[in-house]
Amino acid sequence: MHYYRYSNAEVSCWYKYLLFSYNIVFWLAGMAFLAAGLWAWSEKGVLSDLTKVTGLHGLDPVVLVLVVGIVMFTLGFAGCVGALRENICLLKFFCGTIVFIFLLELAVAVLAVLFQDWVRDKVKEFFENNIKSYRDDIDLQNLIDSLQKINHCCGAQGPDDWDFNIYFNCSSESKSREKCGVPFSCCIPDPAQKVVNTQCGYDVRKKSKNQWDDQIFIKGCIVALEAWLPRNIYVVAGVFIAISLLQIFGIFLARTLISDIEAVKAGNAF
Repeated sequence: MHYYRYSNAEVSCWYKYLLFSYNIVFWLAGMAFLAAGLWAWSEKGVLSDLTKVTGLHGLDPVVLVLVVGIVMFTLGFAGCVGALRENICLLKFFCGTIVFIFLLELAVAVLAVLFQDWVRDKVKEFFENNIKSYRDDIDLQNLIDSLQKINHCCGAQGPDDWDFNIYFNCSSESKSREKCGVPFSCCIPDPAQKVVNTQCGYDVRKKSKNQWDDQIFIKGCIVALEAWLPRNIYVVAGVFIAISLLQIFGIFLARTLISDIEAVKAGNAF
C-alpha cells in the first residue's frame, strides 16, 4: 500500500474519515447480525449438522439474518479499509456494490407496482410453502405466529390454508391432535386470560364456518397486508427514502474519495 502526501495535492481527510465512520457502523452491525445468526443456528444444532438447512422446505429466518450480516460486514470492511488505506480497488468494490443494491431495490419496487397480480401469486405461494414447514423450524414458527397475531389474520387467504400442513390437515389419514385446527396465533385473544391458551385452535375448523369468526381470525394474511400497506404508505415511503439517501450518501463519499486519490496519483505522475 502507498500513501501520497504532496503540497499541491492531498486526499481530503474530511471525506476519508467521514467514509470510515459511515462504514464502521455497518461493519459492527454486520458482525452483530452474524453473531446472532450463528448463535441461533448453534442453538438449533444446525452448525453440527448443516443438512438441516437444505432439509427445510420453508424459509429459515436465520438464513436471512446471516445473509444481511455477511453483506453488511463485507461492505463495511471494504469501506473502512479502503478509506483508511486509500485503496481504490476496495473503494470501487464498495461503491459498485452499493450502486447494484440501490438499482436492485428500485427494480423490485417498480416490478412490484407493474406486476401486482404476479407478486400476489408469488407471495401466496411463498406463504403456503412456509405453512407446510410450520412445525419444522422454531424460528419460522415464531415468525408466522407473530405475523398472524400482529395482523389479526390466519393463513395466506384464510384459515383453510392450514390444510397444507400435515398436522392441521383435516384429512381422515391425519392422526394429529391438531387435526382440523389452526395455530393459537389465529385465535381471537381473550382479554380476561393472562396465560396464552395454545390449544384454542384445536378442532375449530370442524365447526361450521359461520361460527369461526367468534373464535379465530378469518381474514387471510395476504389480504391483511394489502390493507395495511395503503394505511402506512407514508411510513413505507419514508423508510425507503431514508435507506436510499443513506446509500446515495455512501456512493457520493466513495466516489469523491476515489477522485481525490486518482488526482493525487495523477499529480505524482508529473
